[in-house]
Amino acid sequence: MTTKSSTLSAIMPCLNEVTSIEKTLRSVLSQHRPTERFEVIVADGMSNDGTRELLETIASIHPELRVIDNPARIQAAGLNAAIAVAKGQIIVRMDAHTDYAPDYVRECVAVLMETGADAVGGPWVARGTQPLQRAIAAVFQSPFCAGTARGHDPSYSGPLDTVYLGCWHRQIFDRLGVFDEELARNEDDEFSLRITRAGGTIFQSARIKSWYTPRNSLGALFRQYAQYGYWKVRVIQKHRMPASPRHLVPAGFILLLASLSMASAWSAIAAASAIGLTLVYLLANLLASADTARRSEWKLWPLMPFVFACYHFGYGWGFLHGVWDFSILRRRPSRAYTALTRGG
Repeated sequence: MTTKSSTLSAIMPCLNEVTSIEKTLRSVLSQHRPTERFEVIVADGMSNDGTRELLETIASIHPELRVIDNPARIQAAGLNAAIAVAKGQIIVRMDAHTDYAPDYVRECVAVLMETGADAVGGPWVARGTQPLQRAIAAVFQSPFCAGTARGHDPSYSGPLDTVYLGCWHRQIFDRLGVFDEELARNEDDEFSLRITRAGGTIFQSARIKSWYTPRNSLGALFRQYAQYGYWKVRVIQKHRMPASPRHLVPAGFILLLASLSMASAWSAIAAASAIGLTLVYLLANLLASADTARRSEWKLWPLMPFVFACYHFGYGWGFLHGVWDFSILRRRPSRAYTALTRGG
């Protein structure tokens, strides 16, 4: 049990977050803490937009905040650098583009103790301010986007295969190792997989509340999900595990549509099938967009079909590229999937 004399460490990777880092740190530093000894370690990926200077200014006011370098720039390396210097026996991951309920840290620790799980976290809930961000956030919670992933359900509490961000006892990193720095993305999924394969448990609690701020452009959203799809292939390959249907559907759809489109030059049946498949997707997309708009804001409906397409085609394209690079050519990762512009 956490006592007032024990240290709790919040770790945060950060890269070029000048527009949001001050607001995020206000949320982090004002947490209701289960212990008096609370430290926040920000691993900065050599930001060049003024983030580092802002971090140093905040750290001069708040002695519990420590800023360290992450020259590798990727999240896994930043998390590992923070873990290496953390003093706490409980580690809570917090990201720079997320807002946290005042009791976020306290609930993480409480759920970790109550459940005896190896990792705990809250639902992955998106919230935006600009119209496109709000459309992206609403689509993010839709089953047509997330499939059967219960991690997007803000009301779900129970076992899961991974959780957003995460809270752990420090010794789990001594036992299973730290985050895989080969992965520019999906390092949290891969670590969760190691936990479950070692017989551990992961638990999501609706009491642990935070709100992720999504990208504010369709291009950035497409690139983000292309990276998720790409690195998911490497995780699957590393652990020699079968992909779940929700990982295969976007890539399978793109591959089938591309094959039918190419074959349509010689086959009328292939041409008709390609047109039919496209129309089915468009209809499903429009219906899902209407349902999502009904649940959120009707005025966002015109944006939502494009947002759904970015999620689906971005992830599918990245997954196919990952299969090509990692499984077929067995070559090093493409630079297009390793260059990150922000912390998540």
